[in-house]
Amino acid sequence: MVEYQTELLDRVFAAVADPTRRAILAGLAQKPATITEIARPFPVSLNAVSKHILVLERAGLIIREVAGREHHCRLDPAPLRKASVWLEHYRKFWDLRLDALERHIITRKKREKRSHGRTD
Repeated sequence: MVEYQTELLDRVFAAVADPTRRAILAGLAQKPATITEIARPFPVSLNAVSKHILVLERAGLIIREVAGREHHCRLDPAPLRKASVWLEHYRKFWDLRLDALERHIITRKKREKRSHGRTD
């Protein structure tokens, strides 16, 4: 199970690392689309967009359905939720450490002020 989660996260983060793929996901978050519709706003070939779609599909971020010659794609947000949960764990981890650092700095500054006040 842990290995599956690691592989899933690796694929999701690799997929969203590319700005074109993030733009594709943003478009699909608005509405499902065909490959041709997805490719329209990008200054690259249909083949290049198809490769991006394949990466997103392998990461589980989109679902492709074939109807005749048309390939319809829609967003599957479940892998993004799993990645978000993973990130949230580390956000909490760093929030706790940064809060502790802030308390330490404030305490140290107060001590320095008291120390300087006595010697002046």
